[in-house]
Amino acid sequence: MQAEIICTGSELLLGYVQNTNADYLGHELAALGIEVVLQITVGDDWKLMEQTVREALERADLVITTGGLGPTTDDITKDVIAAVLGVPMVTDDESLVRMREYFARRGIEMPDIFIRQASFPHGSKIIPNHKGTAPGALIEKDGKVIVIFPGPPRELRAMYEASVKPYLLQVPGRGEVLRTRVLKLTGIAEYVVQEILRELGDLTNPSLGYLAMPGEVHLRVNAHAVDPAEAERMVGELTEKVTALVGEYIFAVDDEIPEKTVGDLLFRKGLTISVAESCTAGMAAARFTDVPGSSRYFVGGVVAYDNHLKQEVLSVPAETLERYGAVSEQTAVAMAEGIRRLTGSDLGLAITGIAGPHGGTTAKPVGLVYVALASARETLSQRLLLPGVRKAVRIGTVNSSLRIVKNFLNRQAE
Repeated sequence: MQAEIICTGSELLLGYVQNTNADYLGHELAALGIEVVLQITVGDDWKLMEQTVREALERADLVITTGGLGPTTDDITKDVIAAVLGVPMVTDDESLVRMREYFARRGIEMPDIFIRQASFPHGSKIIPNHKGTAPGALIEKDGKVIVIFPGPPRELRAMYEASVKPYLLQVPGRGEVLRTRVLKLTGIAEYVVQEILRELGDLTNPSLGYLAMPGEVHLRVNAHAVDPAEAERMVGELTEKVTALVGEYIFAVDDEIPEKTVGDLLFRKGLTISVAESCTAGMAAARFTDVPGSSRYFVGGVVAYDNHLKQEVLSVPAETLERYGAVSEQTAVAMAEGIRRLTGSDLGLAITGIAGPHGGTTAKPVGLVYVALASARETLSQRLLLPGVRKAVRIGTVNSSLRIVKNFLNRQAE
């Protein structure tokens, strides 16, 4: 089975909105054994949209559209599809009732402009939208399937999982499924990862894919097979081999949120943490507190950018700064122990380094970072040499710091 994805909306073409729907749908369909042969974005232009839909129906078995289901005059997706199929638009009374109830729950009478959201091409099977006001639709005609989604990703994903995925799982003609595991690495450059993994030889199925991002390298382990269990087995075996070679750099897997993982470990073990940051200037504290409920384990933090604050607030000895410098293992250790004493937390995390682009020397180049973690029993430290420019170094530092804390917690007895 082959599919095409048509994302509608001039805001996508103008760059006002990032198109994450195509990425999501491409990944999901591949996992079901449905090959996406084309993704296209078209603006709110009737003739262009009509031509795009007609051509997609000629080539593909499954056509998915996103966007253009709102109440305004530029929301024309359903009308265009009705015209292409040669069917009238009809009002779905049940959708209209649900929409009025949606507004009523918010204490608002539904404006009349929203009535058009309950109109669909004749023959549509309605896809309820429990996250918004615009329902979607599924149409089967002449051996083809059209799925109409609203544009907001939160709504689209919920509708796909609840209604469209179960339908597609029953459709015959699907091919090999794709299974993927994403290993997220930090503290290492993409080309170095490839060099290390070269010893695995030429891989076609399963295979490896690489994506470099600021402070991260995403390594995709992919496998195709008719049997989903076989694809999972292939992914698992290759993941084990990859982990044996680059496991020390992995800070997250798939959709894992490392700050949440660390937070859950801290809470489960009844521990608290505080942070002292120099080159990251609060980024680590922000990541910790991005997680709802982080006040249960996160005490607070200090941004000690200037050496004066390192001394006066974190009690870093002046002789340590003079002898070893602000970017040193000794200073990181003193900062970690200082923030732990200052806040009374169980753990103290400290970061000091050279993010660049200036300030580096031969002895202490840009990207050099020291991370220290202090507990009541010991203080650990790690020297990092991070690739990339300033943003990448700072993001990579926080990712590495979370990995260090996670590894420490996993080694501790419950």
